[in-house]
Amino acid sequence: MSPDQDQRRGHDAFLDAVDADDAFYVECSNGHGSLPPRRACPHCGDQQLAERSLPGTGRVQAHTVVHVPTEEFAGRAPYVTAIADFGPVTLTGLVVDSRAEDVENGMTVAVDTDETPEGDTPALVFVPR
Repeated sequence: MSPDQDQRRGHDAFLDAVDADDAFYVECSNGHGSLPPRRACPHCGDQQLAERSLPGTGRVQAHTVVHVPTEEFAGRAPYVTAIADFGPVTLTGLVVDSRAEDVENGMTVAVDTDETPEGDTPALVFVPR
């Protein structure tokens, strides 16, 4: 298996866990959190990684409205892409179930998955809480 295939398989497992309401991140023995797949901590290089449950909610740290999307997301435009802090890790996803003008920094969100308009690729999404 190539490194790209291994990386994709690990990302798919993460999305499957989010979809099953069992989202997780990995934490090294020094307490640094990161998203799977990882073989070593990106902060300190520690290879002692353990899975931890992802907090149920996070807060939007930054967001933008996308009016000119990639081909994959053309059916959703305009849409909001956000960066949300979930404690030990930061995630990037699409904000759903909310009008673009209602999204603001500090907003509480939960993480989930949704299909792209073409239905062939799951996307990480944030649902306002």
